[in-house]
Amino acid sequence: MSVNKLILGDNLEILKTIERETVDLIYLDPPFFSNRNYEVIWGDEGEIRSFRDRWAGGIDTYIVWLKERVEEMHRILKTSGSLFLHCDWHANAYIRVEILDRIFGIDNFRAEITWQRTNAHNDAKKKLAVLKDTIWYYSKTDKNVYNPVFGAMTEKYVSEFYKYDDNDGKGKYQTVDMRSPNPRPNLMYKYKGYKPHKNGWCYSLETMQELDAKGLIKFPDNESGRLRRKMYLSEQKGVLLGDVWTDIQNVQGTSKERIGYPTQKPEKLLERIISMSSNEGDIVLDPFVGGGTTVAVADKLNRQWIGIDQSVQAVKVTELRLDRQHGLFSAPFTVQLHKYDYDSLRYSNAFEFESWIVQQFGGVSNAKQRNDFGLDGKMQDNTPIQVKRSDNIGRNVIDNFFAAVQRSDKKLFDRNVAKKKPVGYIIAFSFGKGAEQEAARLKLKENIIIKLVPVDKIVPIAKKPTISVEINELLRDVKGGHEIELIASGQSKAGIEFYSWDFEYSPEKGFRASVIIDREGRQIAKFKAGLHNIAVKVVDNDGLESIEAVKLKVNGTVKRTE
Repeated sequence: MSVNKLILGDNLEILKTIERETVDLIYLDPPFFSNRNYEVIWGDEGEIRSFRDRWAGGIDTYIVWLKERVEEMHRILKTSGSLFLHCDWHANAYIRVEILDRIFGIDNFRAEITWQRTNAHNDAKKKLAVLKDTIWYYSKTDKNVYNPVFGAMTEKYVSEFYKYDDNDGKGKYQTVDMRSPNPRPNLMYKYKGYKPHKNGWCYSLETMQELDAKGLIKFPDNESGRLRRKMYLSEQKGVLLGDVWTDIQNVQGTSKERIGYPTQKPEKLLERIISMSSNEGDIVLDPFVGGGTTVAVADKLNRQWIGIDQSVQAVKVTELRLDRQHGLFSAPFTVQLHKYDYDSLRYSNAFEFESWIVQQFGGVSNAKQRNDFGLDGKMQDNTPIQVKRSDNIGRNVIDNFFAAVQRSDKKLFDRNVAKKKPVGYIIAFSFGKGAEQEAARLKLKENIIIKLVPVDKIVPIAKKPTISVEINELLRDVKGGHEIELIASGQSKAGIEFYSWDFEYSPEKGFRASVIIDREGRQIAKFKAGLHNIAVKVVDNDGLESIEAVKLKVNGTVKRTE
């Protein structure tokens, strides 16, 4: 299964292509069921098409739509895997009873996590304010991965519980009971005169001696008292948390991680979920990628990941987030769109393109590249395939291919001719008149079929957008530099989705967005004296993109040097 991949498309259809029991963790934040139509967030064609009429039949329509997706998620989860479904009060009860309990089973319910995402505002004077979301937590089986969750200790908590200090340099500590919670007949022994609880100790004699040697046992003055273990503050990870999370704030307007996505979830929330229910190297799936928080956090935590969304903007914004946080040792990732850029395919590495397009066509690529008669692959029945990464292929290609397929396997050639099947396939970006005429002649006069297959009949192709940038110096008194207006203008038959800007662009490091989403293509920025590299990226409705880089020299005036 391909991982570290962003996929543009209907998540139901894509989920169906994923192999059974291959994913470790799924987090989904689907559009909430509501009487208002705020579920359309990005507003691009793919999202609108996906959400149109989804709630025409009320709650039943919504539950059916979500249930068939969760059924596929359950199928692809490993036996040790877990699912977290994020929702609000509008449908949380229906989702649990009608979907999760039925698909996962009541025995695999793990928690109803309540996340307090905000505090009450003035409208709470008129009615009780809704401050929380629900995150349903289910596992595939009772063998699920679980790592305890810890929250930060408050000053009040520390002062109440960590009361002791032996002034030995180890700091403050609290004490905890050393009795077993259940009867342990094999642990009923005296230790230094102290009697065990009626259930026995929770430690073996050997462990008790080790703790004592390390000074981790607090002995009461009277042997009738209870031994207690010392737990030092400096050694604690935090406070063990349960199913109510009040310590993670929603993404604020001034937050550095804010990207302009209205329902963006904070990274700390996903850090907690991913750390709690997966380990490094595990596969994390988000079928509603939205603003990209899940895959961005999974990437930071050294998990493998898959992100799916119907929206071009969701996929491209997530790609920009990943680009911005990627470093030298980051794992590479791929983006799968509805359409492929002609220039990227036409001028890509020849062998990589040949191998890829043969596989897209349903064939098997030739890995040898030697003694292959110039053939690049074969179909499942061994019929040869040749790939030409060129336009306007001429007749000579047909002649050479005709000879090659006979030399490679004459029996197969004769058998295909007899059955009136293609003796071979030639894949190219376009074919000239001579090639088409010769292929037609062979079929008409000699009953030999050589199938000419344009690349755009195998994969959809489009031209990437064009872009230009205009620079205007604003005559305003600004402390610390010059204020400059930058105007980007993109052109695409598909239509322009948005622009992104990198004000410290480096071709070596790649595009790292300073501004991720700019719907108008206009920015006003302040630049100090010196040379500045600026780049703007335009994204169209097909998800294709172009970058324009400019150099500005600021020194009393503003001059475009390139």
